[in-house]
Amino acid sequence: MAKVTRDDVARLAGTSTAVVSYVINNGPRPVAPATRERVLAAIKELGYRPDRVAQAMASRRTDLIGLIIPDARQPFFGEMAHAVEQAASERGKMVLVGNTDYVGEREVHYLRAFLGMRVSGLILVSHALNDLAAAEIEAWDARVVLLHERPEAIDDVAVVTDDLGGAQLAVRHLLEHGYDYVACMGGTAETPSVGDPVSDHVEGWRRAMDEAGIPTGGRLFEAPYNRYDAYRIALDILSGPRRPPAIFCSTDDQAIGVLRAARELRLDVPGQLAVAGFDDIKEAALADPPLTTIASDRSAMARAAVDLVLDDGLRVAGSRRERLKTFPSRLVVRASCGCE
Repeated sequence: MAKVTRDDVARLAGTSTAVVSYVINNGPRPVAPATRERVLAAIKELGYRPDRVAQAMASRRTDLIGLIIPDARQPFFGEMAHAVEQAASERGKMVLVGNTDYVGEREVHYLRAFLGMRVSGLILVSHALNDLAAAEIEAWDARVVLLHERPEAIDDVAVVTDDLGGAQLAVRHLLEHGYDYVACMGGTAETPSVGDPVSDHVEGWRRAMDEAGIPTGGRLFEAPYNRYDAYRIALDILSGPRRPPAIFCSTDDQAIGVLRAARELRLDVPGQLAVAGFDDIKEAALADPPLTTIASDRSAMARAAVDLVLDDGLRVAGSRRERLKTFPSRLVVRASCGCE
């Protein structure tokens, strides 16, 4: 059977090949609804499949979006990647995913690889974008949207959560239970001081404690973001002479590690230790006990990031406020804080 061509579709639909192209590519020119329906019916009847490689060569762009994240093994980033993939699919795009493992050289590697593939745009979840990576983005004049984090090295459009306000909500809620103070499990010495969600979580904790007139000295503990290192560090904290009555963790993954350490030390949660996290990963509801945490609408954030990265007006200059889309945080109350 001969291969069906765009000419065949145009002939059956009674229109030009240019109009067929406009329908397939959703532009650049509008097509009357009745004509569009005729073209789509002809495509279906003939079983026409566009040559995506040829389209990419002609337009110098593909139907791909590059997504660069720190570590898909961490539930939060895995769930965010899935949300981006769903949102991209709704726009007829596919997603390439690269994991940096928090290594700057790997971030540069994926930037170069994805930009070389002529992706339609990049969605970047960068822990601490280095100058070389920022230079690559500038050199390619890339369409970039920052998601979840907003590193200082570049000033592109960002989609974020109200991390500072969310942390304050969680800590205030713990203090309302009457605990003498709330300790905080933050990031590590390498955590950026500006633009990083964990830094904002720590600042939110400080502000909530200050509001209550409670000192924070000696009550902030450094830990990587994953549950395994958090578990190891929590064993030392919780078995020491100054065990905190409550602890706010900057990520749910850390909080799950803390819950595991508490269980191993036979500490009752929340009777002897209250715990709250941040992110509301799916596993938080199944933790033992279920984890009180802070949630944001990841699906809406992913959809906003995809819409922005495909928007032709993305790179139009604007104020920082216009270029920062912030989604609200909300408190999700479960048993680990002492409410249930």
